[in-house]
Amino acid sequence: MKSNESAENYLETILILSQKLPVVRSVDIANELGFKKSSVSIAMKNLREKNHITVTDAGFIYLTDEGKQIAEMIYERHNLLSECLIKLGVAPETATEDACRIEHVISRESFAALKKYIADNHLL
Repeated sequence: MKSNESAENYLETILILSQKLPVVRSVDIANELGFKKSSVSIAMKNLREKNHITVTDAGFIYLTDEGKQIAEMIYERHNLLSECLIKLGVAPETATEDACRIEHVISRESFAALKKYIADNHLL
């Protein structure tokens, strides 16, 4: 389930948009991320080739089971890290930006330990 940071960001964005919109299209992703539609199209092609998304003839984008698994993992990391940093007194905007970077590089082991520590100590 190895993927790169850019792919993870796209998958996370598709997940978030799918919770807000009836269907997700490339234009929605481009608008959300502030990217050119051409850049998003290339990324969607790569995600399709990796079997992380499917795209219907109408251009609707859906996460595959593997894509959804990656997106949910990144989204969980993002939310927990953001909340934790905010609770520590970091400004929300900075906490969100930092969480975006940390979520891609933290190991499974370290994240699991952090998550357990936070839960065990009722920190969030």
